[in-house]
Amino acid sequence: MKPLEHLFESEEELLVEELVDKEEHDLVVFNDDINTFDHVSKVLIKVCKHSQEQAEQCTMIIHYKGKCSVKKGSVSKLKPMCESILEAGIQATIV
Repeated sequence: MKPLEHLFESEEELLVEELVDKEEHDLVVFNDDINTFDHVSKVLIKVCKHSQEQAEQCTMIIHYKGKCSVKKGSVSKLKPMCESILEAGIQATIV
């Protein structure tokens, strides 16, 4: 009986990890006094695959509201995007 219990615990842990990774999270970009509208728009187009119009709208929201959720998805999907945005000198986080 013990070996089977251990097997079920491992499967349960894997299912929990998969469930957590599939949860919807937000990639949030923050306003600053350094980056230009053009730079932020270009990064959103490149990293998040936004259209020109979508990138410009997000950039305006970032400017006037202080932040904007630019993408939704799992942490594993958003993490490389967040890292690329940070490398471009723009503040971002996953929530």
